[in-house]
Amino acid sequence: MDELRSKLFYEPKNGYDRIDTQERLALEDYCRDYMAFLNDSRTERETVRNAIAAAEERGFRAYEPGMALTPGAKVYRVNRDKSLLLAVLGKKPLSEGVVIAGAHADCPRLDLKQLPLHESDGLGYFRTHYYGGIKKYQWLTIPLELHGTVALRDGSTVDVCVGREPGEPKFVITDLLPHLGAEQMKKPVSEAFTGEGLQLLIGSAPYAGEGKERVKLALLSILNDLYGITEEDFLSAELAAVPGFEVCELGLDRSMIGGYGQDDRVCAYASLRALLDVEAPERTCLCLLADKEETGSEGVTSMQSEFFDFFMEDLCAAQSVEPRRCFEKSLCLSADVSVAYDPLYPEAFEKRSTAQLNHGVGVLKYTGSRGKSATNDASAELVAELRRIFDAKGVVWQMAELGKVDRGGGGTIAKFMARRNIDTVDLGTPILSMHAPFETVSKLDSYMTYKAVLSVFQD
Repeated sequence: MDELRSKLFYEPKNGYDRIDTQERLALEDYCRDYMAFLNDSRTERETVRNAIAAAEERGFRAYEPGMALTPGAKVYRVNRDKSLLLAVLGKKPLSEGVVIAGAHADCPRLDLKQLPLHESDGLGYFRTHYYGGIKKYQWLTIPLELHGTVALRDGSTVDVCVGREPGEPKFVITDLLPHLGAEQMKKPVSEAFTGEGLQLLIGSAPYAGEGKERVKLALLSILNDLYGITEEDFLSAELAAVPGFEVCELGLDRSMIGGYGQDDRVCAYASLRALLDVEAPERTCLCLLADKEETGSEGVTSMQSEFFDFFMEDLCAAQSVEPRRCFEKSLCLSADVSVAYDPLYPEAFEKRSTAQLNHGVGVLKYTGSRGKSATNDASAELVAELRRIFDAKGVVWQMAELGKVDRGGGGTIAKFMARRNIDTVDLGTPILSMHAPFETVSKLDSYMTYKAVLSVFQD
């Protein structure tokens, strides 16, 4: 019976029982680089900027229509500083399809409203409008930084960053003390904390002299001295409050990584790094960093825009290939995080079907919610192909699902790639506390996400 069980049963194993010392060292090296990238990439603009810098160091050049595209050529195209496409040309023609790793660079945050600054009873605040799905209470009483870009009337732009460098001030959203919070704590969480209540405390010292709104005047004076902006310039600004925590190792064994924005920059970095490390691939390989995924992939920098299509049309035109013929033979890894089983909240998961920390990269045949609404649902043949590649390359992997069937669920960019007749499957790093200001992933799973993408690029 034991022999038969061994042959017929599927029993996932902890990844640390499946790798050797050499791979553990490679894992640590990879995660050290990832943590540095994540620490410096607090917004989609910063993520794209840092990705371009890393790519140019490895020989990538900005794509220009008509440039020679021989096998091994490395090119990129950026879309409005918020989304990015990078490609390494393969030996086979584009008529044989391409291999894509697509992640998203945006993360939940608190965007400043277009006229955010106001004074109330001697305190200065920024009003915000939250971006993406958040639990509002998690953003109270934590250190916050201000990041973004202000576009001036003359067409120039000013980058704003306050709180990132050591010694710089940070900001906070206050909460009611428990001594006076009895009524607050009787309310459902959705009512106790409101979107309009997420106001950033930014100052309290008034401008010297007499008059109204002296705190507001003092704060605008500081912003004008630092960045040359006025209150009217907020009308054409993209500014956001993001958590001010440093990325760090977690646990006595240092086996995990904690930080803001790991959904989905843990997969964005894995996809980028895999493309930078691929050499002379058989088929052309692409890394895609999209924007606006957290708000439904709407907008000119999102996966529903035609930016990807235009780039592929240019590449295909260089080889006289019809893009649709390229798409139908292509493969896309929709690289987005998967929920990890949390023993503290077992009621939310069907344990057998949920990814677990340290069991490797998660493969999701389908995402969506309830009756597989808004899912891509990859084919059995495509999942079998990944099984073959991963097992041959020593990738530690597991199947995954987004919680119990009727609990909720979620979506990715997979369905938008599938609309283009591209075979697509979801794949990503299991994560604890998804969408929280401070998320947790396993080092092993992060590394295996990179290794999974690289193995498909190299196949």
